[in-house]
Amino acid sequence: MFQANRLLCALALAIALPAQALDLGKIVDKLNENPDLVNAVGGVIQNTVDANRTIGPKEEATIGDGLAANLLGAAPLVNDAGLQRYVNQVGQWLASRSDAPSLNWRFGVIDSPNVNSFATPGGVILLTRGLYLELRNEGELAGVLAHEINHVVLHHQIRAIQSGKGREALGSALQGFTSYKQGNARQLGANAISGMSEVFVRGLDKDDEYEADVRGMVLAARAGYNPYSLVSVLQTLGEINPSDSTVKLMFSTHPTPGERLNKIDQVVGDKLERYADGVEDTKRFYRLRK
Repeated sequence: MFQANRLLCALALAIALPAQALDLGKIVDKLNENPDLVNAVGGVIQNTVDANRTIGPKEEATIGDGLAANLLGAAPLVNDAGLQRYVNQVGQWLASRSDAPSLNWRFGVIDSPNVNSFATPGGVILLTRGLYLELRNEGELAGVLAHEINHVVLHHQIRAIQSGKGREALGSALQGFTSYKQGNARQLGANAISGMSEVFVRGLDKDDEYEADVRGMVLAARAGYNPYSLVSVLQTLGEINPSDSTVKLMFSTHPTPGERLNKIDQVVGDKLERYADGVEDTKRFYRLRK
């Protein structure tokens, strides 16, 4: 069964998928061109917080695109079509094996030196250039993407926005929409990234991160990757000095890598060992490495 799964993985990864990440820039363009859309996005987010109610897929997509636009205005996509296409190929394959394969999944690498990743409601997942450069193989990339995919599938971000901490952080993100009206999308800078991260993460408790780790490992295995590649990523992050400015934000909004590794050891242990011979190294990962 697993060998067949690996074959499916290899075939799917060989298909030239559309470069969905290249469409992400259109989100920013739409907000810059249509002030009414800016108001609509801000209103939906505010209603989400005020009502504290169940949010349907359409509203999740509106919220997610608006917040993703805020982030992309501060840190645009890395100008490398091949890299963006590749990350989408890996992400789309993983998403197709998830519990929400029909979402409008889009993946991209944003031009920020910080080490972090973001997932918005509705299926936009963004890695920073800083995090991508810390990854050593495709298995590790898959581990990070699978973690973020499960945040979306489990609606963690919506719950974060509706939480007390999320409401406190929401102001920073909504200020970004005002910047669009004033034509300052490219001037949001690090403060906007910080505000976005807080909306998504401050409302998450440690159990949400642990759940995304464990479920992400299962998803990676289901897609034919070595699920323990995520462990390697966390070990790498654990070796970075916490006072380093590139990881300060991530470490302030996530459990420490050590805590996450301990939880993986407790919950997963060697239960996924039979999948440990899954895909890790690929020629295309190294070919695109710069």
